[in-house]
Amino acid sequence: MGFRRGSGDRHPRIRLGKSATALALLCLAGVVDIPRAEAQSLDGLNVSVGPADQLLLEADTLVYDNVNQTVTAQGSVRIDYGGNRMVAHRVIYNQATGRLVADGEVEIVDREGNRIFSDHIDVTDDFRDGFVNALSVETAEKTYFAAESAERKAGTVTTFVNGVYTACEPCEDKPDKAPIWRIKSRKIIWNKDAKTIRFQRPRFEFFGLPIAQLPAFEMADSSVKRKSGFLFPGIGFKSELGASVTLPYFFAFSPTYDLTVKSTYYSRQGFLAEADWRQKFNSGEYSLKIAGISQNQPTAFKPGYVDRTVKTRLMAGTKGKFTINPRWTFGWDILVQSDPNFANTYLLDGYSQAIRRNQIHLTGLNDRNYFDLRFYKFQVQEVLPASHPSARDPRQPWVLPSFDYAYTVDEPVAGGELSFDVNTQVVGRTRLDSITTRPALPGVRGWSGRVTAEAEWKKTIVTSGGLLVTPLLHARADGIGVNASAGSNAAIAAMAGGLTGAAYTHDGTAYGAVAADIRSSYFRAMATAGLEARWPILFSTSSATHVLEPMAQLFVRPDVAYGSTLGIPNEDAQSMVFDASTLFERDKFSGYDLIESGTRANLGLRYSGSFANGWTANAVVGQSYHLAGRNPFAAPELVNVGAYSGLETDVSDFVAMAGFASPGGIVFSAGGRFDEQTLEVRRAETSVSVPIDRHRINASYTFIQAQPLYGFPQDRQEVTLGGRARLHDYWSVYASGTYDLASSTLANSSFGFIYDDECFTYGMTFSRTQNTISKDVSYGFGFNISFRTLGDFGTTTSTNAFGTN
Repeated sequence: MGFRRGSGDRHPRIRLGKSATALALLCLAGVVDIPRAEAQSLDGLNVSVGPADQLLLEADTLVYDNVNQTVTAQGSVRIDYGGNRMVAHRVIYNQATGRLVADGEVEIVDREGNRIFSDHIDVTDDFRDGFVNALSVETAEKTYFAAESAERKAGTVTTFVNGVYTACEPCEDKPDKAPIWRIKSRKIIWNKDAKTIRFQRPRFEFFGLPIAQLPAFEMADSSVKRKSGFLFPGIGFKSELGASVTLPYFFAFSPTYDLTVKSTYYSRQGFLAEADWRQKFNSGEYSLKIAGISQNQPTAFKPGYVDRTVKTRLMAGTKGKFTINPRWTFGWDILVQSDPNFANTYLLDGYSQAIRRNQIHLTGLNDRNYFDLRFYKFQVQEVLPASHPSARDPRQPWVLPSFDYAYTVDEPVAGGELSFDVNTQVVGRTRLDSITTRPALPGVRGWSGRVTAEAEWKKTIVTSGGLLVTPLLHARADGIGVNASAGSNAAIAAMAGGLTGAAYTHDGTAYGAVAADIRSSYFRAMATAGLEARWPILFSTSSATHVLEPMAQLFVRPDVAYGSTLGIPNEDAQSMVFDASTLFERDKFSGYDLIESGTRANLGLRYSGSFANGWTANAVVGQSYHLAGRNPFAAPELVNVGAYSGLETDVSDFVAMAGFASPGGIVFSAGGRFDEQTLEVRRAETSVSVPIDRHRINASYTFIQAQPLYGFPQDRQEVTLGGRARLHDYWSVYASGTYDLASSTLANSSFGFIYDDECFTYGMTFSRTQNTISKDVSYGFGFNISFRTLGDFGTTTSTNAFGTN
C-alpha cells in the first residue's frame, strides 16, 4: 500500500485499517532525517512531515499497541522515502523512546547508494544515531565494510567495532572466502563529512595472511579523489645510486591546485628532494617541478661520465598548456638543470627522456587553417664518454623559431582545391656537428635561417570509363640565410674536395663534381606540373570482392638552384626512407631543406580484397623513374641523404608492401625494396601477430643493407619475438626479445607477469639490454602493486651495468 506524505489525507485507501497510517508515519520518521518545520497532527500523533516527499510502506501485517506506544510491521516490510529504502522481516517503532528497531535480513540503501546489511539494527527516529549488530556495508563506490557491531553518531560518523575493510567484491560462489586483500582493525571510524576512514590497530592481510600491522592509519574514503596525506612509498635499485626508498606526501590545498613533495633516500648517494606543484584554471593548467641532491659518492659512476664530475645537482622544470579560445592554444615544456644528465640519471618524472625538446609553442586550428609557432632547443641527457660508440654531444642547436602555416581555400578554385603553406626555421648551433668516420656534416656552427612559401592546386576528374585523372600545379620559393663560422666553412670546403669523384652510391656510381659554393644567402624557386591517373577496377564473385588500381604519376620540374653544391645547411631533411608508403609522394624528402627536382614518373599497382569469411588483404608494388634533369637523390649533400635510398639511379629500386588480416585477429604485413636489376633485397620488413585462444604471439624481422656513407659498413638484421599468454582470467605472462643477427647479440630481452582484477593489480618485469657495438650489458628489474582505493607501490626500473670483453 502507499500514500502521499503531507497530503493531509486522513483516510487513505488501505486494507489493514487506521493503524497502518500511524505506522507508516512513525516508520517514516525513523528511516530518514525529516525537517521539523511544518509539523502536522495526524491521527492524534505529532509527526513532522515534509510536504514534498513521498512515502511507500509495504508489509504483510501491522500491529498498533496504544498501551506501549509501539507500532509493529511484520512480513516483507519495505519502506521507501526520499531516495532511501529499508527492507526487513520486522520493524518496530517506539514512540516513547524515539527508536526504530528492524530485525531479519535488514537492508538499508541510502540516497547516496550506500548499502547496509544486518540482522539487527537499532536507530533513532531521525536515523542520525544508531547501533547495528553483525553488519556489512557496501558503498556506492564498491568498497566494503563488515563488523561485529557498529554505532552511528550525528548522522555522519560510523564506528565499526572489530571491523574489516576492502575494495574487493565478495565472491558469489564462496561469500565467506577471504578477499585478495583486506584491512582488519579493532575500530574503523568512517567520517562521511570529513570523508576519511581511520583505522585503529589495523592489520593488513593478503590472501588471508597477515603481512603488516600498524598502530594507526588514516586515508580518504573512496568518494574522495584528492585529499592531503601520505601516498604509497616506492622502492628501487640502481648500481650507481644504491637501494632507494621514496616517501611522498600530497597536499590538496584546493580543488584547483596541489603540491606533492618526495624524499628519496639512496644508500650510495644520500637524500634526493623533489617538489611538484600543479594548478588548474578554466583555460588550462601548468606544473612546476624542482629537485636537488648533494651526492655522497660521485665516484660510484664510471669514469668519463658527467655524473661523476658533479656533487650538487639541481633542476627546475615546468610544463603548461592553456586554451586562449576555441581556436588557439599556448604551452611550454622547459627543463633547466645544473648538469646535462641529472633528470635522466635519477628518473625524475616527466623530465627523464634521454632526448627531449625544450619548447614554447602557440598553435591555432580553425576549419582548414593551421598555425604553429615554436621556439625550442634539443636536449640530450644520455651523456656518455666521448670515446663511447653511442656517445652524443650534449650541445644541441636552438631553433628560434620554427613556424608552420597551412591554409586551404574553402571554395573550389577553377573546380579544384587550392592550398597554401608557409614554413620558417632559424637554427643556431655553438659547435660544429661533424662525423669524422665518414664524409658527413649534420650541422654547421653558427646561424642559418630559411623562409619557404608554397602553393598547390589540384583537381580530380572522373571520366565516363571510371578513370580518375588529377592534374596538379605546385609552386615554391625559398629564401635562405647562412652565417656559418670559419671552421664550418672550412669543413664544407674540405668535404666538397673529398667528395669529388670519391663518394659512391650502392652500385658504385660516383657523384661527380662537387662545389662548396659558400655564401651568406641563397634564393631558389621551384615550379611543378603534375598529372596523376588511377583506374580502379572492381572484380566481384559470390565469396569475394577485389579492387585492382593501376596508378601512374608524372611530375615535370626544372633543376633546383644550388643542387650540386654543399653550401646550404640541411637541418630537417636528414632522414630518407623510400618504400611503398612514399612511392606516390610528390616530394619524397622528409623536410623543407631539400627539394626534389627534375622530371620524375611513378608507376604502381594497388590491390585490396575483401572475402566472405571476413579476411581482408591489400598490396602495393611499384617503381619510380627519373626522366630528365639532375637527379636530386644522386646529388652531393652534407649528410649524404640520397645515398642508398634506391632513388639515386634513373630507374629506382622496386618497392612493395602487402598485408592481410583475419576476423580472428591475425595480422600480417611485409614490405621491402629490391634492386631494379637483380632484385637483390636492399631493405625488408615483415611482422605477424597471431592470437591463439586468449594468447597472442608477435614476431618481426628487419633487414637493411650496408650503408657505409651513413656509418653502417655492414648489413643490419634483427629479429624480434614476443608474446603474451593469459593463463587465467586474471593472470598473464609476457616476454619479448630482439636478436641482432649481424653482431650475434641479444640486444634486448624482457619477461614478466601481471595479475589484474577489480581490486588489485600486480606486475613484475625483468629486462636485459646489450649494446651491439661495445657489448656493455645492463639489467633491469621492476614491479608495481596497486590496491584499489589505497594506492600504488612499486619500483623504478633498476639497472646494473657490466662491461664485457
